[in-house]
Amino acid sequence: MGNLDIALVRTFVHYFLHFVFPVFIALIFYRKTWKKTYLILLATMLVDLDHLFADPVFDPDRASVGFHFLHSYYAITVYFLMLFFKGNIRIVAIGLLFHMLTDLQDFYCWSH
Repeated sequence: MGNLDIALVRTFVHYFLHFVFPVFIALIFYRKTWKKTYLILLATMLVDLDHLFADPVFDPDRASVGFHFLHSYYAITVYFLMLFFKGNIRIVAIGLLFHMLTDLQDFYCWSH
């Protein structure tokens, strides 16, 4: 596989995990309210607004986790603690933690 092919697969996997896989999370764990749950999981994508404070805004060779303030290890600790709450807060926590895992795999599995 050439570099262009790898970049295309990497991009596909990244966006699949961000936008499509949450449907499966919602359907498996929140079947009765899967549509609402999916929308909440999608809303957690707003965590990427912290990229707007970086220069450059997007750098494919930079790990988001540990660099951006909403992707910091302190923030991830808060997201983990949110798992112990019930209702929508737990769904937000799941979305944020899954987002961090997606960003981690994007950097460490494809770049290095």
